[in-house]
Amino acid sequence: RTVLGILNHNGTMAEYLTLPISNLHRVPDGMSDEVAVFSEPLAAACRIVEQGLVRYDGPHPDRVAIVGDGKLGLMIAEVLGREHASRLVEIGSTADPDGTSPAPPIMFGKHPHKMDLVRESAGVDCRPVTDCKDEKAFNGVAAEYAGKFDVVVDATGSPAGLSLAAGLCRPMGTLVLKSTCAAGEQFNAAPFVIDELKVIGSRCGPIDKALELLALDDSSTGPLKPLGVSKYITKTFPLSEAADAIKCAAERTTMKVQIICSEE
Repeated sequence: RTVLGILNHNGTMAEYLTLPISNLHRVPDGMSDEVAVFSEPLAAACRIVEQGLVRYDGPHPDRVAIVGDGKLGLMIAEVLGREHASRLVEIGSTADPDGTSPAPPIMFGKHPHKMDLVRESAGVDCRPVTDCKDEKAFNGVAAEYAGKFDVVVDATGSPAGLSLAAGLCRPMGTLVLKSTCAAGEQFNAAPFVIDELKVIGSRCGPIDKALELLALDDSSTGPLKPLGVSKYITKTFPLSEAADAIKCAAERTTMKVQIICSEE
């Protein structure tokens, strides 16, 4: 087995690399390289939709929480927020049986300036992660949010985030793992067994769907708003300054760094 840039196959940091033709995707005319490179992380977010993990065919749509406001968490919010809006239009649902509007996905994160990037554009509800924590509770989750979500996506990258996500998930709900952290010896499996949680791994996704979303602009019709991913680019560097780009990418305040390999 080989995996590009990960296992027994040089990645794009190498001077030369080879790929099967089937791995290549045509970028739509008029889409800049700076936008097109977001197709990979956005595709990972689209994978959740491709897996059919959020249901809209019951008496009310699944209530969804996203834990973690890093780059992947924000991409997931962009996708699931738009999927929510699109599916409500599709099924013609404007209210639950009790007369309330179906709640959009909620993102719990640590950084208000990051969550502001998706609050309006993706139509998600963003709240400080401290709101859903309660150290006095047996599972560390505030009663207002404990067990209240049908689907919880963990994009924190930490074992602590995984435990919090499990506490937010209702019994027999679905916990989607986007984090690839090692849980370590202190991992507590009891909540997953007691609440009979369905734990689903979710990794890479459909590049073609991601390119479709990235191609949305102000002239697009329908309920989906343009993503405007340029808001995530902290700084760009020419290839000659690649070392500086890597240093910038390592800074905690950096969202996304791009290295421009060609001025053409």
